[in-house]
Amino acid sequence: MPASPTKLLFLPGASGNTQFWHPVAERLTHPAQQVHIGWPGFGNTPPVPGITGMEDLATRVLAEVDRPTALVAQSMGGIVAVLAALERPELITHLILTVTSGGVDISDLDAQDWRPDFAAANPTLPRWFLDDRTDLTLRLAELRMPVLLLWGDADPISPVRVGQRLAQLLPRAELHVFPGADHSLGFTHADEMARLVDRHLVCGQWDTCCHCVKNRGQKNENRRS
Repeated sequence: MPASPTKLLFLPGASGNTQFWHPVAERLTHPAQQVHIGWPGFGNTPPVPGITGMEDLATRVLAEVDRPTALVAQSMGGIVAVLAALERPELITHLILTVTSGGVDISDLDAQDWRPDFAAANPTLPRWFLDDRTDLTLRLAELRMPVLLLWGDADPISPVRVGQRLAQLLPRAELHVFPGADHSLGFTHADEMARLVDRHLVCGQWDTCCHCVKNRGQKNENRRS
């Protein structure tokens, strides 16, 4: 059974909105310390010299990982979370990934190319982000911590097929799909998400508590919430 985290790091997407995870975080009953991360050059977080890629963002996240920690990440934040977990698997106890590529190639999964419109609306975005094509597909099998995948079935940016791909590649993954939810499900489905996150942090994938009827080493079936 994985260790229980004593810190939760909340990672936003490319909006850099450090408030994105507040609705879910405020509803959690898990006692771990909560820390909300911002991305230099994104949203209201000022740029920082030397940030030139996802690996640099992961390094900033890892600076906060000083004890058993769970990462709760949306969209772009999911790529950073995976990079961080690959670097410090002994301290990352759980991953919660929502509507993210997770670092896999999604070009064949009917995902909408949202970057041009997003860049036009956010002209100060770092150039490296627009060019980034991080591919971690071949490394996902290294992640042995339990992973909760949360998706909406009305998200053109990260369709359910992306979550299904990640569920196939991650050894300890469970996918939940919210009918009618889109890329903002952290706001629109905060109650349901908080319940699932709380359960995940207590049960993970390797226990049978909380009605988590899962067998060690057995691929979990996708669920609809």
